[in-house]
Amino acid sequence: MPVQPPAIMICANLAWNLVNFRAGLIRALVAEGYRVIAVAPPDAAMAARLEAMGCTFEPAPMDAMGLNPLRDLATFIAFGRLIRRHRPAAWLSWTIKPNVYGSLAAGLAGVPAFPNISGLGTAFIRRNLLTALVKALYRFCLRRAPAVFFQNAEDRDLFTGLDLVRQGQARLLPGSGIDPEDWRPADLSRPARGHFLMLARVVADKGVREFAAAARKIKARHPQARFTLMGFLDVANRTAISADEVRGWEAEGLLSYCPPADDVRPAIAGADFIVLPSYREGLSRVLLEAGALARPCVTTDVPGCRDIVRDGENGLLCPARDAAALADAMERALALDDAGWHAMSRAARERVVADFSQDKVTRLYRQALADAGVRSGSAA
Repeated sequence: MPVQPPAIMICANLAWNLVNFRAGLIRALVAEGYRVIAVAPPDAAMAARLEAMGCTFEPAPMDAMGLNPLRDLATFIAFGRLIRRHRPAAWLSWTIKPNVYGSLAAGLAGVPAFPNISGLGTAFIRRNLLTALVKALYRFCLRRAPAVFFQNAEDRDLFTGLDLVRQGQARLLPGSGIDPEDWRPADLSRPARGHFLMLARVVADKGVREFAAAARKIKARHPQARFTLMGFLDVANRTAISADEVRGWEAEGLLSYCPPADDVRPAIAGADFIVLPSYREGLSRVLLEAGALARPCVTTDVPGCRDIVRDGENGLLCPARDAAALADAMERALALDDAGWHAMSRAARERVVADFSQDKVTRLYRQALADAGVRSGSAA
């Protein structure tokens, strides 16, 4: 009976996350001879796309933002069963519950876990009793992990400073990485001036209300300016913004709402500036995608955004949670002449290609696996 190659189990709170943000890593692992088993809540369409990449898909119950301990126990048990059934060589995870409960289940089964703290989320942005609970879970569940990945130095230093992970565990990644060839601009000419596009989940912590308020202020002086909001509505997040509130902004003429697209490249290419007024990021995928497509950005001076955008070089920065400051930054963008816009556009792509390539991410994962003694069938 032929011996199966070793398996890598990957997990996130949405299969969409794996398809859209981890495809490069998945393909690299498959090419190296691993069996890749993707774990996420049931999603037939995304499961089919993962299987087309060479994965096996295993559905698991997961309440992404819920606090019901019985549901979380069911998630932990499901992870444990899947790990015991497949006996993977390693567990790779993103988002809080796969990171916490998956790392714990993997550690108890003797499987090395490599959680990726891709962003601190609402629990850290809004400090309360939940923050204390999340810290305790991280400290307990991550202690066996050979490596814990972070996407910016400030998140890493916060976790090590609070003794949630040890210095020797913490490793930095350049976000989820971008393939410069897949994200190559088709047209380097400037789109219609004054079209601002925000790509984000429609939640308060992304700065969506500040975007609407800044649009109101700018529209009063520049009625030709256009504002588009594209992203998931009705998401499982404690700061989710209702569809009624978004429709109200549309009725007021402040912005146009578009549902998320599988391929956001045409939307980015049609915008003058990409806007992300987030309160905090791990390392913003949206800003990486915009930069790769040579689109300058207006974003906030917070971790995960300022790591990508340098004020006046490849975009513009402003304070978070400040609609007036955001409006002022977009006014600066509107005033930028074509020569200045093209200089920012070139700098945006050059920065992403130089510092945030997908190849770097894959190389760092490969090194972490090798350091933990994990080898693919082809490398054995």
